[in-house]
Amino acid sequence: MADSGSSSAPMPRSPGPIARFLSPWTRLALWKQIFIALVLGLGLGIVLNQTGRADIAADIKPLGDLFIRGIKMLIVPLVFISLVTGVASLNNLSKIGRLSVKTLVLYLGMTAVAITIGLGLATVFQPGVGIDLGSAANVEVREAPTAVDTLLGLVPTNAVEAFAEGNVLQIIVFAILFGLSITLVGEKARPVRVFFESAAEIIYRMTSIIIAFTPYGVFALMTWVAGTYGLAMLAPLAKVIGIVYLGCFVHAIVVYGGMLRFLARLNPLRYFQGSVEPIMLAFTSTSSSGTLPVTMMAAEQNLGVKRGVSSFVLPLGATINMDGTALYQGVCALFIAQAYGVDLGMTEYVTIIMTATLGSIGTAGVPGAGLIMLSLVLTSVGLPLEGVAIIAGIDRVLDMARTGLNVAGDCAVSCLVAKSEGELDEEVFNTPHVMRSELS
Repeated sequence: MADSGSSSAPMPRSPGPIARFLSPWTRLALWKQIFIALVLGLGLGIVLNQTGRADIAADIKPLGDLFIRGIKMLIVPLVFISLVTGVASLNNLSKIGRLSVKTLVLYLGMTAVAITIGLGLATVFQPGVGIDLGSAANVEVREAPTAVDTLLGLVPTNAVEAFAEGNVLQIIVFAILFGLSITLVGEKARPVRVFFESAAEIIYRMTSIIIAFTPYGVFALMTWVAGTYGLAMLAPLAKVIGIVYLGCFVHAIVVYGGMLRFLARLNPLRYFQGSVEPIMLAFTSTSSSGTLPVTMMAAEQNLGVKRGVSSFVLPLGATINMDGTALYQGVCALFIAQAYGVDLGMTEYVTIIMTATLGSIGTAGVPGAGLIMLSLVLTSVGLPLEGVAIIAGIDRVLDMARTGLNVAGDCAVSCLVAKSEGELDEEVFNTPHVMRSELS
């Protein structure tokens, strides 16, 4: 008599031919898939540009746009729900105050260091010498908000409107107040607290599903960038591009790596390995806010940052942390000064540093913030705005590097703050690549 238990057990299904064919790809770690997609997209884009088929690259771009739309779809609910959950879980108003001070000091301090590095490299390599900007056309750049406008803009007059417009700064303020109120109400707010904790798990699961499509979005976007711009357009300003990319590399290695090694006693190599997914996505998408869902998952799964810290530090960083943008300001400001034959002294250098650092908050969340900040910096030291026009021509290429650095800074600060608050799981931090997606 046959065993009934064994006869009713389902037979294991063997993978089909398509699954077997794709198995080597699907088994790769997500960061390896993204890297391969980035390289393939770059290669295909250059080939299409050189053969005069940039139109094909443009046809591929909607695939990347679709992925970015999926990521952006998550930003508002992710920021609000995770921040409310994080603040409500702290149960300590003094801890919220400490987190705020540490986060702001680190972000603004690193921004000041970044623009100093940019100024230093531009002083050494002289990218503007021999460049003629006499034919540069005017470019329309919106004015940066005033300090009063920035302060008033933090508080929404209509919370629903802030959500509808995706105003991240206003959503952050509302979410912090909402989370604080849950903490202050106490036991009566427990059902609301439980609801948001459940909602946070759901939104994180949605995020993991979207993240599975990252390699394909990166491939499409990289193909479009390389196919559109090519190599010929970059050659005249290769020195500026090279200095910005070098500055971003130096800032990441020396500043982020140094602070993690000597202040937090953490392995910088593990930090870079753990943040590679959001950095590469930021590089191709040129959007810190758009990368935020991936950044938050990487911080938690790869770097061991507890959700209470990551949900507070990272949304704020995606909005106001502009290390890469500040470094770019320094290089471009000196490039324009050198091209126009304007000598800048120490006073002007200090003015540029202060303007770019404080401007990173003033222009937070404003589309085209890089060019707005650049115009603000140029105006502060009396440099002609006409120089912005030629920078605007290569802005996309520069934006890739500075956005990647911005996101790298967000990850670094989250680790530093988490370690100082005892909210860093060092076992997770020291475990190579644990980032997962629902479809991997």
